[in-house]
Amino acid sequence: MKVRIVNQSKHELPKYETSHAAGMDLRANITEDIVLKPLERVLVKTGLYIELPVGYEAQVRPRSGLAFKKGVTVLNTPGTIDADYRGEVGVILINLSNEKFVIKDGERVAQMVIARHETARWEDVEILNDSERGSGGFGHTGH
Repeated sequence: MKVRIVNQSKHELPKYETSHAAGMDLRANITEDIVLKPLERVLVKTGLYIELPVGYEAQVRPRSGLAFKKGVTVLNTPGTIDADYRGEVGVILINLSNEKFVIKDGERVAQMVIARHETARWEDVEILNDSERGSGGFGHTGH
């Protein structure tokens, strides 16, 4: 699949780091370091603009190493980039650790996964079909 991209950053295009990777790393494109204090959030610019085919979205997800080692994650995970969005790709990061985290230019701050999606059409009905679970909520299945 081809995705049109404008790269206004100082960095290479996102790429898959291994042959079976689902996500591509997104890099911070900033002019000066960002100091992210505990419980602080920030929008990190990437300098990337994409044009997705209709029926696809780009999901912005946390990098597991950054989340585990530093306590820094994507706040609205997964963030969704719709096929009709043409603005700059940004990453909302939050620092959930007790220590400040410094974001440097070129830092890998998130990953992006391109995924197909369906467009739902609602069917207004009076009742729903029964299921084994029924209306059981969180924890209802015992797992």
